[in-house]
Amino acid sequence: MNCPVCEGEMERKKVSYAIEEVKLGRFKADVCSSCGEVFFTEEASDDIDRKAKEAGLWGLEKKGKIGYSGNSLVVRIPKKVAEFMKLKSSTEILIKPEGRKRLVIEVE
Repeated sequence: MNCPVCEGEMERKKVSYAIEEVKLGRFKADVCSSCGEVFFTEEASDDIDRKAKEAGLWGLEKKGKIGYSGNSLVVRIPKKVAEFMKLKSSTEILIKPEGRKRLVIEVE
């Protein structure tokens, strides 16, 4: 089988997979020997989904709102995200823009 990206030769391997720095394991995938593109098998994709759900990683992406507190804007962090990241009200963070459409919040 040839790679759909670069036409290189595909090789079946076990590949590590992680979500948000949480390692879920090694899963069967076809890996291109030329460009390195990885395509997980359908069975592996189902296993990844199952393990992500077991680890509490499924559905962490949530919409939030920006509000006011005095003269400052505040970002509300959904409860499920806060629990996953073990955030408390006194947790120190670093907030930085990456362009005009992306805001990165890092826990210090």
